[in-house]
Amino acid sequence: METRVLERRFAEIGARVKVEGPLRGSPRIDIRADRRGEYFDIRFGGDGVGVELSVVETRPADRHLLMLVRAGDEKSKFLCGFDERHYFVAAIPEEARGVSGVTAAKAALQPEPVREAVDRKRPKDRFRRRNSAFVRQGEWFFVPEPGLEVAKKDVLRNEPLSRGLGTPHVMELAYRSVGTSVYVNRRHPWGITESRFRRLTDDQRRNGGWTHMVRGADVFAKGAIRHPDHATIELAGWHRVLMNTEQRARAMQHVVFLD
Repeated sequence: METRVLERRFAEIGARVKVEGPLRGSPRIDIRADRRGEYFDIRFGGDGVGVELSVVETRPADRHLLMLVRAGDEKSKFLCGFDERHYFVAAIPEEARGVSGVTAAKAALQPEPVREAVDRKRPKDRFRRRNSAFVRQGEWFFVPEPGLEVAKKDVLRNEPLSRGLGTPHVMELAYRSVGTSVYVNRRHPWGITESRFRRLTDDQRRNGGWTHMVRGADVFAKGAIRHPDHATIELAGWHRVLMNTEQRARAMQHVVFLD
């Protein structure tokens, strides 16, 4: 697809797109801003196999589109659009079959427990940020757990919620089941184990900007969930916390993550 055609398809959802460099090699997809506001920025290194960009479907009323990136025999799909206050891009997991439009892409980004809750509750709009099956804030879903009881001593306050990079969401009240204790900093966004942390020097531990977190635990939240890029949501009871499925996509390596 020619750059001019791509620009026209993005304009259908009220967005701008800029493509930099020859369409060769791995793309880097980012959300940038200039005097006119935010825009989608797609850059190429200029080396490697030729890449073809195309838009599979646009939903102007929804301000979303599905973009296909074809590099040789490899295909990657990205849901691009506007959510609450900002534009976003999310890679669709390659394991998802039959993703030929925006609706299917949104469904593919819902984790299995969310889809199960949707099947049980049958909300009028399964993609609204708040419905009878879940509440969503950005990439995080909150599914009601009405039978969950948590002892006061196990309740955490103002607990960060992060996928490893960017500004964390903050849960007013949280409960984490048993998981793996890790230490996280900028160089190690996915964390290192306690045993590895203990092998660091005193200076490395003291000045490394480490935060103690738990990885691989079931997380539950209640109360206010805050993030500067999203409207605060209020959860009246305990909700299971689930992230969307974009982390399963190999193509997520092409997205410059900002949150």
